[in-house]
Amino acid sequence: MTYALQTRNLFKRFGGFLATNDVTLNVAEGARHALIGPNGAGKTTLINLLTGFLEPTSGSVILKNEDVTRQPQHRRVKRGLARTFQINRLFADMTALQSVILAVNERRGIAGHWWRPVSAHGEAIDDAASLLSQLGLLEVAHVPTKDLPYGKQRLIEIALALAAQPSVLLLDEPAAGVPTGESRELFETIARLPREVTVLLIEHDMDLVFRFADRISVLVAGALLTEDVPDMIAADPRVREVYLGDAGHG
Repeated sequence: MTYALQTRNLFKRFGGFLATNDVTLNVAEGARHALIGPNGAGKTTLINLLTGFLEPTSGSVILKNEDVTRQPQHRRVKRGLARTFQINRLFADMTALQSVILAVNERRGIAGHWWRPVSAHGEAIDDAASLLSQLGLLEVAHVPTKDLPYGKQRLIEIALALAAQPSVLLLDEPAAGVPTGESRELFETIARLPREVTVLLIEHDMDLVFRFADRISVLVAGALLTEDVPDMIAADPRVREVYLGDAGHG
């Protein structure tokens, strides 16, 4: 099996607190892989280690067979790793199209030329429109972000990540704060992404996770409890005890 993203014996300490405890994770190319666990399990810390936002205390992060453990965030983006965050980081007064054009131009290394006439950005406009179409956002392309439903705003953030043309997309609670009806539409859209894009997501809506993921890893107290296909995870008594039962989400 070919892996898009891996960790090897990953540890992260904050003083005396062990936030990531010997995590070895394998995310297959083209996978729809979910990372779940109770509150305080260390899921976002792990995502931050994968993206280079944090440096591990020890262990390694491997992206497409290359050790990127000491590479900064922007180098990992160039190598094909993109992410979204729990809280939107969008320009409220810009339209969806303007935002994605800016992201496309960032990838092309000409984001500093945003002030040029629209006609100078023809290729970026085409790329941005294609992304918006792929995510079902073309009809709201010219609407200011602040005027869009929250589910659409989350999709714009995913469009910004996809503008970097990643091979691995990390989604940190994409449905957080999104009403139920919109969250289903959001996940249906994510599910339609081409398999050339490997998706690793954190999500605490288990209905969405079990409909979307083909592989699930369970993190507890910073350590990997188990990893398996959804049916096996749902049947695992350890998982039911710490997460799927009364333990809550996070």
